Amino acid sequence: MYVMMVAVVALLSAACGRMLPGVTLSPPLTALVGGRVQVSPDLDAIADGIVLIERDTITAIGPRASARIPSGATVIDSTGATVVAGFWNSHVHFTQPVWAAAATAPAPRLGDALRAMLTSYGVVHVLDTGSFPDNTEALRRRIESGEIAGPRIMMASGSLVPVGGSPYYVLPARLPEASTPAVTATLVDAALDRGAEGIKLFTGSWASPRSIVVMPIEIVRASTDAAHRRGKFVIAHPSNSAGARVAIEGGVDILAHTFPSELDRRPWDRALPGMMRERGMALIPTLKLWPYELRKAGAPPDVTKRLLGNGQEQLQAFAALGGQVLFGTDVGYMTEYDPTDEYVSMHEAGLSYAEILRALTTAPAERFGMAARTGRLAPGLAADIVILDGDPALDIRALARVRSTIRAGRVIYTNR
Repeated sequence: MYVMMVAVVALLSAACGRMLPGVTLSPPLTALVGGRVQVSPDLDAIADGIVLIERDTITAIGPRASARIPSGATVIDSTGATVVAGFWNSHVHFTQPVWAAAATAPAPRLGDALRAMLTSYGVVHVLDTGSFPDNTEALRRRIESGEIAGPRIMMASGSLVPVGGSPYYVLPARLPEASTPAVTATLVDAALDRGAEGIKLFTGSWASPRSIVVMPIEIVRASTDAAHRRGKFVIAHPSNSAGARVAIEGGVDILAHTFPSELDRRPWDRALPGMMRERGMALIPTLKLWPYELRKAGAPPDVTKRLLGNGQEQLQAFAALGGQVLFGTDVGYMTEYDPTDEYVSMHEAGLSYAEILRALTTAPAERFGMAARTGRLAPGLAADIVILDGDPALDIRALARVRSTIRAGRVIYTNR
């Protein structure tokens, strides 16, 4: 039965696996033909489907046997592929040297960097959880103008720390200290006045390689009260159970990481996933980050295995309670861009393909108030689409094997 129609953007004529030039426009009508079309994480895929897109919007989706491809449509053969909604990475940074002077940097340099870090992995939406605001704002403007092909960027700004809590790994830079409730509210308002969608807190901050400073709960509450008054969210970097607890009790909306650290060798606080679920919080696991950091620190394999296991247990416990999981990798801080290890670690933690796909698509669209426009494949929604080689329901690694990435009907990456 004919279910919908979709139209996606034109695949370049000669790019041979490269990004399209900066100002390529969406074609009037495109048909993705022959793929396994997964309209949402919770519905069965259409085995041999068609998606039609008119400019930036999906117009129909359905099985190929009962659909008609309009005359003049650009046809993209999706045989052997899985077609899903465009991905979100809800924890990224634009702090590496390649992003410097984003307002004036050559567009090809920035476009290539976006392709390497994000769009070649299907990412069409990102949450920047702490970079140089002027730089990210400039990058966002150039992407939205159509000059550079890239994802939609949201910003969680502020990066507020407790007194004495600037992370040692950003030194000699110092992050703004939230010293009193009044100072905190002023810092929050200043960050939001610049156009940020949310506020970032370090409720547990690595002041040195062997010490974590926990933000006082009255400071956390002052931050969340100030942000929530303006309809904005708050995301927290917890570092350990104490940092997670003050975030939860202080009204934070999203934990930016799991919290596997055990400086005192005590087990993590198993009451916290339930508290998070009761309060309607979301969790970004960033599981790949822990082996990455521990390798840099020269930690022995048994320590790496134990701490990664802590993060996986936290994710599994939260997800089992029905908690909202958002996919995010801390890429940009991490210089390893490939998200495959994150997918594998989430799967090993007990999350199904549908749950991981939800974390990539529908969950962030709902969390950030965009579900009416993106996150699923349906007529009338934005043509934000990823074409994957293979079937991630059979091999979760296929989520990282991207043929093409389409944002608002425009192909922003293809390897064909």
